Amino acid sequence: MSEKKKKELMVAALENGTAIDHIPPERLFQVAALLGLDRMNHPITIGNNLISKKMGSKGVIKVADVFLAEDEINRIALVAPNVILNIIRDYGVVEKKSISLPKELIGIVKCNNPKCISNNEPMPSRFEVIDRENVTLKCHYCERKIGKEDVLIV
Repeated sequence: MSEKKKKELMVAALENGTAIDHIPPERLFQVAALLGLDRMNHPITIGNNLISKKMGSKGVIKVADVFLAEDEINRIALVAPNVILNIIRDYGVVEKKSISLPKELIGIVKCNNPKCISNNEPMPSRFEVIDRENVTLKCHYCERKIGKEDVLIV
């Protein structure tokens, strides 16, 4: 069997849906949990520690007949920035984009300041992304800065 054919057999083709590629292997199951894959009734393919020329090894998630909303994409960007999102229709990629954090996150991250108004009033949290590469956020209300290791995703 040729090397090309062996690689094609590693991850099944997707007729329609979303493929999330170039996930750092150590973040794959965190991304799966964020998307609630354990509660989905759609066919799902998960591959981890697959060979990647770009990263050495990578994770891939393919979900049939599911197209992600913007807030789901932003949640992924918090834990695995720079993954590639592929929208598949009729076995072809119709859209391919590199995921990155937006300038602002609303209702996705919980402020870790217990006195922040967003934790004491019925209002969505709001954070400015001040460092996309290292994931540093600043609360719009109390101005507390939160680093990647302290982010609580709601």
